Amino acid sequence: MKITMIGTGYVGLVSGACFADFGHDVVCVDKDSSKIAAIESGQMPIYEPGLDQLVGGNAAAGRLSFTTDLAAGVKGADAIFIAVGTPSRRGDGHADLSYVYAAAREIAEALDGPAVIVTKSTVPVGTGDEVERIAREARPDLDIAVVSNPEFLREGAAISDFKRPDRIVVGTTGDERAINAMQQIYRPLYLNQAPLLFTGRRTAELIKYAANAFLATKITFINEMADLCEAVGAEVQDVARGIGLDNRIGSKFLHAGPGYGGSCFPKDTLALVKTGQDHETPIRIVETVVQVNDLRKRAMGRKIVKAMGGDARGKTVALLGLTFKPNTDDMRDAPSIAIVQALEDAGAKVVAYDPEGMAAASALMPGITMATDAYSAAQGADALVLVTEWNAFRALDLKRLAASMNAPVLVDLRNIYPAAEVRAAGFSLTRIGDKAVDA
Repeated sequence: MKITMIGTGYVGLVSGACFADFGHDVVCVDKDSSKIAAIESGQMPIYEPGLDQLVGGNAAAGRLSFTTDLAAGVKGADAIFIAVGTPSRRGDGHADLSYVYAAAREIAEALDGPAVIVTKSTVPVGTGDEVERIAREARPDLDIAVVSNPEFLREGAAISDFKRPDRIVVGTTGDERAINAMQQIYRPLYLNQAPLLFTGRRTAELIKYAANAFLATKITFINEMADLCEAVGAEVQDVARGIGLDNRIGSKFLHAGPGYGGSCFPKDTLALVKTGQDHETPIRIVETVVQVNDLRKRAMGRKIVKAMGGDARGKTVALLGLTFKPNTDDMRDAPSIAIVQALEDAGAKVVAYDPEGMAAASALMPGITMATDAYSAAQGADALVLVTEWNAFRALDLKRLAASMNAPVLVDLRNIYPAAEVRAAGFSLTRIGDKAVDA
């Protein structure tokens, strides 16, 4: 089938490349000519393991192409996916749908025949209705079906998630042509027995928000349990194992840390809260999750200062990891942003190293110094903080690090290292939700 993907951000580029890898003919459209030129030359706008090879291979095979010309891109398409950004709107936290609606109108005006418009962007309930209204208003002469097909991609594992999904959700109004088109598009995944769940369009839109809000709630729950563990002398990792072995709960997203961030959870929880308020059905649990998570990030800065004896003024703190999670260069709402701000407010100098996120971080944190690796970051530091659990940080030479520092203080915000190993290397240690802390 011929597929057009509007937007070459995280969702659009990964989805387009994966569809092409299935054998579909895919055209990716973006208004940013410099981005298109960079992609065509092999430079990806995001860091995602394996994406450059996937894009390059399918482009070379003639199944994947890129253009800034939307009209040419949608010509003859069986399905046009909208994968543009829906950032949180300033002031009220609602999703900004201006890019989605603009894309819908441009697509409709450019169509040369019947088509299926698929909303891949994360959008609030009812957005598909408005997309359909816009499309039909622009082209009353055409048979246009509008479908919701939310994405469930984890940054750092997006290609695997797309090709081996837990489920594929498709929301329609019952249009048989749209249903058949979506079945054909995802037919290559039938061999993997990926459940293809057809629902109403509004239901599909809500499934995406409900899923992310639930996962954000699990993260926030175990983070609050970690605080309680520290207060009562328990160990949060054992608590997480103990409850995670219950198959009604499960072990995923029960890893205590500095709070969630990234491109999805922060904006999607805010958008869901706003949707509830707009419909006079407030979602109190999610409202609390948002508040607790925001406060936690800043609290991590205070935790670090406490580990340094309560005074960070004039001292140097080395951070390992800046991105909100490993295997991405995404700095959106990363806990490190609030941590750095808190440390700078406390009078500390911050040095940091991240395998992929330093370029993006530099614009957000102009006051910090970027190091070339973990060991140079720790040189002469008064505290070393593990913020993001990159694989490169999982087997560091702790004795070498301790010997190079002005004060061997380790704050492990991801609980990567066993306490006995850290202390044997000469560090004082602070962990998350650990009964046995030095600070």
